[in-house]
Amino acid sequence: MMIRINLLPHREIKRAARRRQLGVLLATTLVVAAGAVGLGQAAISARLAHQEERNAYLEQEIAKLDIQIGEIKKIKAETQALLERKQVVETLQSNRTEAVHLFDEIIRILPEGLYLKSLRQTGDQIELLGYTQSSARVSTLMRSLEDSPWFEQPMLIEIKAATVNNLHANEFNLKVKQTRQTAETGNQEART
Repeated sequence: MMIRINLLPHREIKRAARRRQLGVLLATTLVVAAGAVGLGQAAISARLAHQEERNAYLEQEIAKLDIQIGEIKKIKAETQALLERKQVVETLQSNRTEAVHLFDEIIRILPEGLYLKSLRQTGDQIELLGYTQSSARVSTLMRSLEDSPWFEQPMLIEIKAATVNNLHANEFNLKVKQTRQTAETGNQEART
């Protein structure tokens, strides 16, 4: 006869041991996973906090730089205004004797028998209104203006007959452009 051995309890014990092992393994895995998630969350939170600190620092520095840029723009505007004022002063300084030269030159080139009624300057344009005994003297004045280093492009606008102090004369309107002379050129012209 054969001996029969019941292996069922032994199998039950092994199954129970495997279930316990699986439970422990599952619990260990859950603990390790939760720990990893917790550590990952803590690492991410730490990095976010660090990045927020850096961002706050950068924003403070950007605000400081914006203030400095505003000050630089203000200084540039003040510098530009000063340069413009300096240019105006230099222009006035270089042109302060211009009126004297203008009148002096007109007196020199004005032919005999020609009288000025008015002289008006607008920018570089000078308008001469006057009387003359003959239109040939207006032509002489125009040639003299063309030859002068202080004037250029004389242009006769109008010449017409007029009566002045019961005398017959010609009234003329003449425009001429004034040229800008440097101080050195003006001094050389005055010497000659």
